[in-house]
Amino acid sequence: MKLSEIKSILKNSRTIEFQLPNGELVPSHFHVTEIGKISKNFIDCGGTIRQEEKVNFQLWNQNDYDHRLHPEKLLKIIELSESKLGIPDWEIEVEYQGETIGKYGLDYNGKSFLLITKMTDCLAKSECGIPSKPKVRLSSLQLNSNSCSPGSGCC
Repeated sequence: MKLSEIKSILKNSRTIEFQLPNGELVPSHFHVTEIGKISKNFIDCGGTIRQEEKVNFQLWNQNDYDHRLHPEKLLKIIELSESKLGIPDWEIEVEYQGETIGKYGLDYNGKSFLLITKMTDCLAKSECGIPSKPKVRLSSLQLNSNSCSPGSGCC
């Protein structure tokens, strides 16, 4: 999810809810303690120099049950970070404390912001001798005469 998308959602929201990948909700008394601009310059195992840039939100909860973050307050924090840090409309990465700090992608299901599990990956598979999986479009698959098709009575 990009920064412009969360801003649009927050403008039309009355509450904010974050859901972890296991379905549990982040406690409602969470705070967004940081919004930052993250630049990562690195070299992959194949020798290619790469750069990633993201907006980082850090969620935190403690025993402060009296202060709830409302959509209009988070929107103001986002707009302040855009203004003061020059944050462009980048993808958002969310940090949240579990057993250690977890990094998540962000999505929205119409009710909750979803923290999406991120995975490591080899960015130079061909250099490492790892075969890439071919992408197959479903529309390119041909049905044979034994397959079930609409109106065939097989279902």
